[in-house]
Amino acid sequence: MFMAKKKKAKAKTKKKSGLMQQTYSLSTELQAVVGAKSLSRPQIVKKLWAYIKSRKLQDHKNKRMIVPDAKLAAVIGKKPVDMLKLAGALSKHIKK
Repeated sequence: MFMAKKKKAKAKTKKKSGLMQQTYSLSTELQAVVGAKSLSRPQIVKKLWAYIKSRKLQDHKNKRMIVPDAKLAAVIGKKPVDMLKLAGALSKHIKK
């Protein structure tokens, strides 16, 4: 009778991706919204959502739609934008 050898569990360590930690310089329009000159991409998104929620810029019926105010319109345009399209609009205002 053969017994299978037990494999030792390796300790999993979370590797941080260099791209997620990289800081980017922001356009003046985006700086006015997030309040910083350079941030990492996750920090930009986090601060942008804080701005959107604090000013209640989500459509009341369809929470996926963002209705921009004057400051945010300079970044994403004047028309309401789907929340999944925010990243594409942000990429124009982020530089390495």
